[in-house]
Amino acid sequence: MGSYLEDMKTYFKTHNKQKEYVGHNSKVHTIGWNADGRRLASGSYDKCVTIFVFDGHRETLRKDYTYKGHGDSVDQLCWHPTHSEQLTSASGDKTVRIWDTRTHKCSATINTKGENINITWSPDGHTIAVGNKEDLVSFIDVRSQKIRHEQQFKFEVNELSWNNANDLFYLTNAQSGQGYIHIYNYPEMELVHSIHAHPGNCICIKFEPHGHYFATGSADALVSIWDAQELYCKMTLSRLEWPVRTLSFSHDGQLLASGSEDQTIDIAHVSTGEQVAHISVAYPTFTLAWHPRDFLLAYACDDKDDRDRDRDAGTVKLWGLGERS
Repeated sequence: MGSYLEDMKTYFKTHNKQKEYVGHNSKVHTIGWNADGRRLASGSYDKCVTIFVFDGHRETLRKDYTYKGHGDSVDQLCWHPTHSEQLTSASGDKTVRIWDTRTHKCSATINTKGENINITWSPDGHTIAVGNKEDLVSFIDVRSQKIRHEQQFKFEVNELSWNNANDLFYLTNAQSGQGYIHIYNYPEMELVHSIHAHPGNCICIKFEPHGHYFATGSADALVSIWDAQELYCKMTLSRLEWPVRTLSFSHDGQLLASGSEDQTIDIAHVSTGEQVAHISVAYPTFTLAWHPRDFLLAYACDDKDDRDRDRDAGTVKLWGLGERS
């Protein structure tokens, strides 16, 4: 494994350039690549979802379309796991929307009970789970576009995720200031495991593409990598100093990017925990996502306009570019 680590360290020494693209007129809360890596979506405080088209040869993004319709901030979005044209967004306007990039239309609006902050699409594509500020999680049947089930929790619910097999549902949460991962069987939603994962609020969770392990990020500034079968902590990364807000695994599952309020994004080698590269940033990082096929990282920070520090820049950045890009 040493050679992979050294190879990637060398690779990123010459592939450390970035480009930025304006997608919004306010801060970008969420980004995500579609399944085939040809589109990147971003969601913002400006109530919009913007789609960029990725040119793989030139390694550039081109702003394609902006979806309007939400009446409040778009806090999180995600794409259908296999259909590259469908994505869904969660908003503070108490709706979930499904968008179709072929028609550039909103194909469904699902009304929910509260201000939505977290959303995830099941690996089999049949269900969307959305969590709101009151810690209610709603399970939406994609075919009927109706809420099939709702579950109210008595603790602060942060991020949501299914496992790759679609038979377990994970949520990160906080109870009495401590960070937990709760694992439920699915679709029954009976608690099967409760892991005391962090001494601080457990904020985010991401599965490695093959599903062998998952990572959690916490308010205690730690990133933990967990074995998904045995549910033990393989490794803890402690290079960041501020709450970890966002995580992403590379397509090969061997690199983990972590973003926080630190002025750096950490890129770690999953097997050893060593730092492979880092990205210097001037503002807190809200969201980041590795491309599903290339070693390119898209991310968005709380950037301000160069000319007017009170204005949000609304930019999305693409990092990992070589000299020619």
